[in-house]
Amino acid sequence: MKTIKQLSVFLENKSGRLHEVLEILGNAQINITALTIADTSEYGIIRLLVSDPESAHKLLKSNEFSVSLSEVLALSVPNEAGALAKTLKKFAEENLSIEYMYAFSCGEEAIIVLRADNQEKWMKL
Repeated sequence: MKTIKQLSVFLENKSGRLHEVLEILGNAQINITALTIADTSEYGIIRLLVSDPESAHKLLKSNEFSVSLSEVLALSVPNEAGALAKTLKKFAEENLSIEYMYAFSCGEEAIIVLRADNQEKWMKL
């Protein structure tokens, strides 16, 4: 388990806004490793893992996007049934909460990205 930096971009739900963010990052040669979108009726939150989070943050801010940079936890687990449940059991036993989580797999490995209510305590498990 390690901490990584994640961008969160707040966008109004208007056609083309996601494209603007992606085009700005692409033009700056910033690669997107993972992306997830959560939306409501009025706005969306795009969470991104990118190759250069600090530069991406500055670039999006300079283009007047509402963006934040935060630390999240990244876990590597086997890409097999039950691996996530087994991994998160330790956290449940410690009464630690997950604010949000997303995951992706590649071959034999799955990567879990999550934001916790007490990141420091999570890192000690």
